[in-house]
Amino acid sequence: MLYKPRTESTDLLVLKSLAARMSLSPKDEQLYFALKKGYEGERSFDSWTEKLQCECLILNDLLLKQHNNLFQIDSLIIMSDTIYLFEVKNYEGDYYYELDKLYKLPTSEINNPLIQLNRSESLLRQFLQALGFNLPIKASVVFINPEFTLYQTPLNKPFILPTQINRHMKKLNLNSSNVNEKHRELADKIISLHIGDSPFKLFPTYKYEQLQKGMTCGNCTSRSVSINGKICTCQECKYEESLETAVLRNVKELQLLFPDKRITTNAIKDWCKIINSKKKIRRILGENFKIAGVHRWTYYE
Repeated sequence: MLYKPRTESTDLLVLKSLAARMSLSPKDEQLYFALKKGYEGERSFDSWTEKLQCECLILNDLLLKQHNNLFQIDSLIIMSDTIYLFEVKNYEGDYYYELDKLYKLPTSEINNPLIQLNRSESLLRQFLQALGFNLPIKASVVFINPEFTLYQTPLNKPFILPTQINRHMKKLNLNSSNVNEKHRELADKIISLHIGDSPFKLFPTYKYEQLQKGMTCGNCTSRSVSINGKICTCQECKYEESLETAVLRNVKELQLLFPDKRITTNAIKDWCKIINSKKKIRRILGENFKIAGVHRWTYYE
């Protein structure tokens, strides 16, 4: 049972918006690509866990704190007698493992995911003990990408390779024990202690004046969007959505990038650019937000 869904991080959402509206530095482009690829890998893993038929509670995308130490968990599955912790990696290409180090061929050493996994497992164990729970933890690194190959794979390391994922899920499905109210209490407690936004922001600083204005596509983020009546169409990917949906999505984007900026008819007209009718904008905002202020000082919240 999916108990806590996965959502895109604030860093990823902001970088996605910035990439559509300004030129990112090579460093920020690399970060955006890494976050995007990581999220895609995690969603791919979700497509496996969501098919589980056994009694379990699935908690995705957790950021927790134990003794002032933050630790992140990609996926946590609570079963009756065991908690499964998964670190998901969307690596692609040929790699090899040697002397507790991970390399991408030919000789590029990369961070060993076991270091992060072991840290998360240790902190999670302490975290659970502090809550009064002592269920055993089984931690694994999942290499989700089917184009990933690991040479010299050690048999004594908790690696789940792409060809082993299906078998691993079948094994989990063999669990016939039921979760009870105590397990749900634990899941609820974990969710209540989840930190929604990391205190460490990865995205660059930016100003409103730096960003190119225009309605973005809800599918490909292109700003090549045209309006025909109540329908918005992307000229790049041909994606269509209602004008109201597109406006509300772009309002949400403006709120994400500039949380202190008041939402007004003029602000949204300037942000979206292609909507000439203030009346249409005012109607959409009025039907979806609470109106504050009066006359020319009206804004929406």
